Amino acid sequence: MGWSKLKLDEVTVRRTELLKLRRQGVRYDDERVEALGYSSPDAARKDLHRALEAHRNAEAAEVSIYRQQENERLDALLEAAWPQATQPTPIRDKEGNIVGEELDMRAVDTVLRLMDRRAKLNGLDMPAKAEITGANGGPLQMSQASTTELEAIMNAGPAPDHEDASDEQPGNGSG
Repeated sequence: MGWSKLKLDEVTVRRTELLKLRRQGVRYDDERVEALGYSSPDAARKDLHRALEAHRNAEAAEVSIYRQQENERLDALLEAAWPQATQPTPIRDKEGNIVGEELDMRAVDTVLRLMDRRAKLNGLDMPAKAEITGANGGPLQMSQASTTELEAIMNAGPAPDHEDASDEQPGNGSG
């Protein structure tokens, strides 16, 4: 048999207070956590994990509902744009004779954007793979550098042009 509404409300209040304490950095073995009615620090830890999991499940359900609604909207828009994007329309000359056919490229663009939105919404696109390589495409060599080595690397570039800076200083006859 399930818990009564009163019991569920008590658990919700206790979990909310526990969450507030944990966000403040209060440890599970603190007397304030024990004052909430937990029999042990481990019981408080387990209860908080259950609360977070329940929240995660509720959030996932809401996201699923939202995704379904958005997919239905995309279906309706795609259904409206599809015929114009896929069925060529006749091109007529001045006399009204058919001289060719063409697709409505604005409708094609609309369909492609709808399909792109659907792919993003449903996570259909493969993530871009990025790889950092070393010299000549080989493995990247990693090691710790000493301060002397780091200074040598930083100083390896071209020397700053100090002549330009000296021309701008007061008292050198310029300006």
